Amino acid sequence: MSLSHSHHPARAAALLALVLFTACAEANANANANANATAGNDSGRTSAANTTDATADPVSVTLASPADDLSAATIVATGTFASRDEIPLGFKIGGVVHRVLVDEGAVVQRGQVLAVLDLREIDAAVAKAQVQVDKATRDQARLLRLVADSVATTVQLQDATSALDAARADLTSARVNREYATIIAPEAGTILQRQVTPGATVSPGGSMFVLGGARRGRVLRAGLPDRDALRVQAGDSATVHFDALPSQRFGGRVVLIGRSADPRTGTYSVEIALRDAERLPSGLVGEARVHLRDTFRGRGAASDRGMTPRTLPADALLEADGDSATIYVLRDAATVSAAGDSTWTAARQRVAVLGIDGDRVQVQGVTANARVVARGAPYVTPSTRLRVVAANPSTRDARP
Repeated sequence: MSLSHSHHPARAAALLALVLFTACAEANANANANANATAGNDSGRTSAANTTDATADPVSVTLASPADDLSAATIVATGTFASRDEIPLGFKIGGVVHRVLVDEGAVVQRGQVLAVLDLREIDAAVAKAQVQVDKATRDQARLLRLVADSVATTVQLQDATSALDAARADLTSARVNREYATIIAPEAGTILQRQVTPGATVSPGGSMFVLGGARRGRVLRAGLPDRDALRVQAGDSATVHFDALPSQRFGGRVVLIGRSADPRTGTYSVEIALRDAERLPSGLVGEARVHLRDTFRGRGAASDRGMTPRTLPADALLEADGDSATIYVLRDAATVSAAGDSTWTAARQRVAVLGIDGDRVQVQGVTANARVVARGAPYVTPSTRLRVVAANPSTRDARP
């Protein structure tokens, strides 16, 4: 009995160790099974995500074709009709105005006298300069004889010659002043402003008249903001109308574009020469519509790089940010299902926004033959399958 009792504790310990080993093995097996199941579920979800676009129903969309934007290709500006050359005229020297021979608005010819100063003081200055020349001439002649007789020195003769040269220069200056004491029209034109009256005392260089020269014609001069000034080219055609003549339109073309901005307004001067406008008075305010030349027109789609302004429906634009937005353009290749249905995908593209006109947006950066997604665009991504439907009331609000 004692031997039997001594073996029972050892058997119990061995049995306990066997139970614990079996439990640990089952636990490890269950853990491995759970891990494998979890991995299998994650793999299944990843596979399903990768095939979502391929199995999801196509999004129904309508397409829009970019239209040439005639309004974006036209710039409207307001300006003043005036002579291209406006010449201020005045006296070179000061004095008292003796006569004024023309009034404001008068048509004058080249070389016509417009105003004259009182010439008495000026003529006296010319006469005095002439006397000085005569005296210097006599002094030089006398010294020439004295030098020949060895009575006078060569230095004295040189001094007399210098005095004669100075007197002659003074006479020339007096004669020039005498010439510019009369205002003469430098070219044919119209007196736009008269700022002098007989008897007035004037200072040198003051503007007495403003002459609108006729040699280079008259123009409508307008100011354009920098964005528009960069789009206008010399030679662009224009149509001008004046509020004072509402029933008439005048054709013209751009002849000059300013290269520096007006420091006061920040605009660039543009001059438009008009046809058949000879009888119009200067100072009329007119509105000009400048028709921009389309650089790409007539060269085919291959040459169009999207720089031509065009319009799209507002529905087609997404992610507007300042002066740009996103559109989706249908790719050329279509996928045909077993049932014969065709689906497409679209490429994401950024365009420049020029302006808004009602429900259409003026854009730049899309070619004329692009097929742009319109209705349904908010539901489109580059990988979304698309079904193109007709733009009718039943499909205007297409949803995926």
